[in-house]
Amino acid sequence: MRREAVAVAVGSVLVVAAFVIPHLDLGIVTPLINATPERLRSFADTAPIFGWWNTHVGAGTIPAFAIGAAAVLWGPPLAQRLPWRWLPWLSWTVSCAWAFSLAMVDGWQRGFAGRLTARHEYLRQVPTVTDIPEALRTFAGRILDYQPDSWITHVSGHPPGALLTFVWLDRIGLGGGAWAGLLCLLAGSSIAAAIVVTVRALADEDTARAAAPFVAVAPTAIWIAVSADGYFAGVAAWGITLLALAVRGSVRRPVAAAIGSGLLLGWAVFLNYGLVLMAFPAVAVLLGAATWRAAVRTLVPAVVAALAVVAVFAAAGFWWFDGYLLVQERYWQGIANDRPFQYWGWANFASVVCAIGLGSVAGLGRVFDIAAIKRRSGLHLLVLGALLAIVVADLSQLSKAETERIWLPFTVWLVASAALLPPRSARWWLELNVIGALAINHLILTNW
Repeated sequence: MRREAVAVAVGSVLVVAAFVIPHLDLGIVTPLINATPERLRSFADTAPIFGWWNTHVGAGTIPAFAIGAAAVLWGPPLAQRLPWRWLPWLSWTVSCAWAFSLAMVDGWQRGFAGRLTARHEYLRQVPTVTDIPEALRTFAGRILDYQPDSWITHVSGHPPGALLTFVWLDRIGLGGGAWAGLLCLLAGSSIAAAIVVTVRALADEDTARAAAPFVAVAPTAIWIAVSADGYFAGVAAWGITLLALAVRGSVRRPVAAAIGSGLLLGWAVFLNYGLVLMAFPAVAVLLGAATWRAAVRTLVPAVVAALAVVAVFAAAGFWWFDGYLLVQERYWQGIANDRPFQYWGWANFASVVCAIGLGSVAGLGRVFDIAAIKRRSGLHLLVLGALLAIVVADLSQLSKAETERIWLPFTVWLVASAALLPPRSARWWLELNVIGALAINHLILTNW
């Protein structure tokens, strides 16, 4: 228990410091500089979480409490007894219901249907895309701000795959915030199933069963429903899952799984520039291969498939590296210039603690196991890969604030570390996660 206690103590101190320090007038160690009181309230009221203090309840309150209580009381034993073929499906179903109920605490319009229709969101740009090939050819030229035809904030900050997704959804007759939200909810909540399947492939079935309740009611659900980053995280998660299944030979056609992994991870990079950092979890999965030959047999088709996605976008007129360089300029044209690294460089990690819950932080205390790392334990390596991706993202200074949402593709894997907790204490850590998620969602009106 010593490692869990140390991890939770460090995480708790980090969160308390991140919430308290903005109110101590410590100069540049603040979430926002050059700001009026009104601007501070708008963008840093509940730093390190992006939102506003607002104690509230809603239509989702009772379902959320019921799902959380049921997960704590019956989740662990049910996960142990349920036939395996049903466990990923149940994990996905519970995660979807949990995320939707948390969203509905803020109401149907504010919490779900209207989230992706805000003025900076993708759906505001969808009606302007009348010629998809032309939009792709001119995409990079419209990234920088202060131009007559600049893309709106979220569109400019991401590769064209994100916008294309919602344009395609609209073209097939599923336009509007509710359908877009449903896509993000289903893709994001499917991460629970992806993690369970991955943990079984990299560790064993007992470990996967231990992880299931934690990933089903993870606090990350607050930001999965309904932000586009939930969709991005879902795509990336299944890319890692297919990679794990391929490298461990857990499927009949490992080459096909490797190709599928490459296509998904390649597509993910065109949803979010930061998802190039999924290379760290992917390499971690390959390092856990039984033999180097198995790793190479998986790596080659996966890389070829990912490069095929790059080639398609290049042929359509969008070069990823051009977009990435321009989006860095756009980043510093905005509010990022007033968010000092002296605060966010460490407060970002406090938002990670809030997103994964203290129960998962306790699990992280067991990831730093030298013996397990030396024997190339797949789960340990995968979680460490996700942690490394987060550290690199933080040091890039291109992720300052809102990381509870932006880092979802990485933080969801940290929740899996709870499977390493001793069974006798797992339920208490799960309860702590549920309580934390309910508290955040009812005390803070989150922006996402």
